Amino acid sequence: MPASRSILLIIGGGIAAYKCLELIRRLKDHGIACRCILTKAGEQFVTPLAVSSLAGEKCFTDLFSLTDEADIGHIALSRSTDLLVVAPATADLIAKMANGHADDLASTALLATDKRVLIAPAMNPRMWQHPATRRNMATLQKDGVLVVGPNSGAMAERGESGPGRMAEPHELLAAIEMALAGDNRQTPSIGFLGRLPGGAPSGPKPLAGRRVLVTSGPTHEPIDPVRYIANRSSGKQGHAIAAAAAAAGAQVTLISGPVTIPDPVGVNTVHVESARDMLAATESALPADIAIFAAAVADWRTADAAGQKMKKDGKSPPSLALVENPDILATIAAREIDRPALVVGFAAETQNVVDYARAKLAKKGCDLIVANDVGGTGVMGGDANTVHLVTTDSVETWPTLPKVDVATRLVAHFADLLAHKG
Repeated sequence: MPASRSILLIIGGGIAAYKCLELIRRLKDHGIACRCILTKAGEQFVTPLAVSSLAGEKCFTDLFSLTDEADIGHIALSRSTDLLVVAPATADLIAKMANGHADDLASTALLATDKRVLIAPAMNPRMWQHPATRRNMATLQKDGVLVVGPNSGAMAERGESGPGRMAEPHELLAAIEMALAGDNRQTPSIGFLGRLPGGAPSGPKPLAGRRVLVTSGPTHEPIDPVRYIANRSSGKQGHAIAAAAAAAGAQVTLISGPVTIPDPVGVNTVHVESARDMLAATESALPADIAIFAAAVADWRTADAAGQKMKKDGKSPPSLALVENPDILATIAAREIDRPALVVGFAAETQNVVDYARAKLAKKGCDLIVANDVGGTGVMGGDANTVHLVTTDSVETWPTLPKVDVATRLVAHFADLLAHKG
């Protein structure tokens, strides 16, 4: 066991703070020394005495403590360790980290450190899903902060459920061990996995050793340099599927059209604009064991995009000659040499959802269609989805679920199908 491994554990102000007491015990069992900073909000849930008793060291709480500053100081505290861990990482702590605030001991230590930082988000699902939190998480991702969780489930608030539960102590321990080992692979137990929001619980890896290709988001088909044909796809479902496939152990390539959500960490993301770009990137990503075509590819493009911005001349608007885009799903499904063993298409319909999905299944030559009704509000760009799994001989309808949970269930289903294919 490696010697002299140590972390600085920053305990935030959430009900999940109680899990840190178990985490400290597990860390000691694994030979990892633990110093702790307890925020003022954290003191509402656990006491400095409980933390220091388990850690076997003083629990630091006050930025302006003369004795603490004389003894070690917040700068040395943040650097005399191998890793900083924030658990629970509340919305407030995440916002402070993303924006460089330093108004207490915890945020000052985080800003002053030269070590790696791992956070375990925990908050109400609506707070986790809020655009401000998502922006802050994207900033931290770009800054190289490691993330474990959050998981989905029942919350402390009565009747609340969804993504936002802090990772369990065993998951945190696994993520800490990986970070201390210098593992930069961003595996499912550690890394921003794009559960937008949500995390990736550790467990069996049914897709270990498999290659998975996912397309996601819209395509933009230029009319002129400032206008384009597109649709309202946010990419949330496709990105969540890519993250879930990585969580299942797969080597994942995500071909993403223009979206505003962050790339899942641990996934090879290729950014494209048009349908033709997406087809080329998809073909370059082969071979793959599973290909999942969740992108909402524009059916048509202009025959000749204007080189300059088209101007109004006071007359009738210009006519646009449209031509069909390449059919990416059908093209890959028809390949003879390197066709993926499992080819999955998506069908977003506004009426006759299952009937149209059956027709698409037959026309495209894929193995499965995941169909959903986008005729109402809240699906395109929303965080929930109701899907129908359509094959040549069955239709399976799932209840409305968060898109991250749809993704997890879909990946488990695809892994099972692949296993039965041998």
